[in-house]
Amino acid sequence: MDDFYRDYILDHYRNPRNFGHLEHPDAVAEDTNPLCGDHIKIELRVDDQGKIADIRFSGKGCAISQASTSMLTETAKGMTLEAAARLTKDAVLENVGIGISPTRMKCAMLGLRVLKSAAIGTIAAWPDEE
Repeated sequence: MDDFYRDYILDHYRNPRNFGHLEHPDAVAEDTNPLCGDHIKIELRVDDQGKIADIRFSGKGCAISQASTSMLTETAKGMTLEAAARLTKDAVLENVGIGISPTRMKCAMLGLRVLKSAAIGTIAAWPDEE
């Protein structure tokens, strides 16, 4: 079973889903893992109901950081900002499907940290309903 997940990770690394940029995104966040230099930028387009209508990411880094972010964008598309902000480490690890060593955990979680930053920042700036 680990071979399946390794192949799945490599596929997301070589053919990342939702990679690129959005014209006029509603939210943008980025961060770098200072331990290894991996960098992720996430851009969101949010609909009138506060759902992620479109998502793109860009960056560079190891297979784990890039693949886990690619998988995360597939999970997050269609979620509300609140649901995206509540995603946990377990959701990312479930997507990846294999054990991640403690030294690679920051790589795997970089995309989640950036997504949460974009979602929380957008929630804070979202106009209140009157």
